[in-house]
Amino acid sequence: MGKIDSFQSLDVWKEGHKLVLMVYKITKEFPGEEKFGLVTQMRRASVSIPANIAEGFKRRGIQDKIRFYNTSEGSLEELKYFFILSKDLEYVLSNDDLMAQAEKVGRLLYGLIVSTENRQ
Repeated sequence: MGKIDSFQSLDVWKEGHKLVLMVYKITKEFPGEEKFGLVTQMRRASVSIPANIAEGFKRRGIQDKIRFYNTSEGSLEELKYFFILSKDLEYVLSNDDLMAQAEKVGRLLYGLIVSTENRQ
């Protein structure tokens, strides 16, 4: 396996970006009253995931990298709650696809953190 020289080459970033696109697509259909509420929160949390992966990737220190990857994990958990809330408020009929994608990102992110820790 060759050296990864760009955050765009990371599978976790690719899947995180896919999750962002899913969030933007579903939130287009939310009620107008949520434009500055739940929609903004969901989009902010989703964008934070791949953005922090990208920033962490470029950091030189291992602990610095891990801190950004941990921030991504926190945003991911926050987003999962918003998926539950969206379903409970009946803004989406099902959150299964969203949760499955979030779980996939979570597994990949965990693997990235473990592999980064092992480089110490």
